[in-house]
Amino acid sequence: MAQFTTLTSRVMPLPVNDIDTDQIIPAQFLKVTDKNGLADALFFNWRYNDDKSPKADFILNQPSSQGAQILLAGDNFGCGSSREHAPWALTSYGFRAVISTSFADIFRNNSLKNGLIPIIVDEATHKMLFDLVEEVPAAEFNVDLASQTLSFPNGSVTFPIDPFNKTCLLNGVDELGYILGFEKQIAEFEATH
Repeated sequence: MAQFTTLTSRVMPLPVNDIDTDQIIPAQFLKVTDKNGLADALFFNWRYNDDKSPKADFILNQPSSQGAQILLAGDNFGCGSSREHAPWALTSYGFRAVISTSFADIFRNNSLKNGLIPIIVDEATHKMLFDLVEEVPAAEFNVDLASQTLSFPNGSVTFPIDPFNKTCLLNGVDELGYILGFEKQIAEFEATH
């Protein structure tokens, strides 16, 4: 897993509530077992016309969104089925963090295991962030995982993350990598028991 310490980026606003995993990555793209090509399938039905030409009015297709690594989404992001392909598609596209008032549990866990930081903020902060991005589209936000801080022009908030996932992300290891970090201690235990 890619290490995550800090991130400074512009933000792509997507003020839609209850975005489910089928909207993030439609079922026809679930046949793959790796992340290759999933960036093109992200928000496929919202992003492309029937002839597969880009919809000019969809935020992901607009030049102002190019290069943004933080997605500011509506409430209840990642609900629906448990497909791990949803965070795969988001990270393949280049997103490293998603901000919302809430995340579906399975989506949140899959995100953390794939290096995507789900940042939960309260409703007032959420509304203020959307207002800020509308007022200053080029505003940059900063995510500092060690301090669990989201900073933005004229302010900052802290966000929750469980200690185990935080440790894994800061060290760039998955669950197996974390366990292998104790290989010497495990070998010593096995030798004495």
